[in-house]
Amino acid sequence: MHDRQGLIVYVHHLKQAKSLRKFGHVHFISRKLKYVVLYMDQDVIEATKTKLNKLPYVKQVLESYRPFLKTEYENAKPDKAKEYDYKIGL
Repeated sequence: MHDRQGLIVYVHHLKQAKSLRKFGHVHFISRKLKYVVLYMDQDVIEATKTKLNKLPYVKQVLESYRPFLKTEYENAKPDKAKEYDYKIGL
């Protein structure tokens, strides 16, 4: 499975948002804030980012940091109330 990463592309007008389909999978389009979320493989992120920055209708391109964040959390101290309820059988 390929590692995927998102790009947030801010555009001047949403009319051009359709033309961004050729760069990756369009996941979300915000009408209010005028941005498009694209998903693509991590190995083509840099090349696509430079191509998008050259387009006249693109304001800004940002990378998503989600692949680099820890998304599995663990509780350091368990909740005593929940343990008590399980022992009673509620």
